[in-house]
Amino acid sequence: MRYNFIKYLSRRYFMRVLKKALLIFLTVSFLTGGVYSNGFCWEKWTKNDSITDEWTVMDILIARPLGIAASIFGAGVFVLSLPFTIPTGSVEKTADMLIVKPFHFSFERELPDDDM
Repeated sequence: MRYNFIKYLSRRYFMRVLKKALLIFLTVSFLTGGVYSNGFCWEKWTKNDSITDEWTVMDILIARPLGIAASIFGAGVFVLSLPFTIPTGSVEKTADMLIVKPFHFSFERELPDDDM
């Protein structure tokens, strides 16, 4: 009987310690991840870097087809939003946001885009 009680207490103690350790680990991870991830954003890749080839392939295979799909979807949303945008006079802004910008993203940017 006593052995089971000690075993039960040791499990509760272990779980309490594990919860504290997990909480400390997550807190430290979020704090350091938030601080150090900004450093990665500051780096600027140039067209001469070796990683640029992989980003170009990702741009061609993923980003540009998604831009085309967004343009098609935006055209549908634009047609649906016409009854609301005509009275307010914001048809041009809506068309620019839903159709023109995705079209420009897909077709008019240069291929190894530095801002991607």
